[in-house]
Amino acid sequence: MNTILESLKERMEKSIDSLKSAFNKIRTGRANPAILDDIKVDYYGNLTPLNQTSNVSVEENRTLVISPWDKNLMPEIEKAITSSDLGLNPSSSGDLIRVKMEI
Repeated sequence: MNTILESLKERMEKSIDSLKSAFNKIRTGRANPAILDDIKVDYYGNLTPLNQTSNVSVEENRTLVISPWDKNLMPEIEKAITSSDLGLNPSSSGDLIRVKMEI
């Protein structure tokens, strides 16, 4: 009986984690850095999550700012965001990448 309950508990926790991840991707009119969590960047031959290669923050209510730790990654980050199915268009300015969230 205990093994069944533990199995159910584990599956329910996975379901809740999946639901939280889906809620983070909902566009509400305010920029949320979690929307970029699934984007992977080609970092010296390895696909690495964006949040492990850059600092992602909210500049205004509708703009995300990505500051790569390695400036040579800027084209790779822009390419990864553009090729994602999120419909976002990054624009680089100096050593930052800005992603404006459209409603």
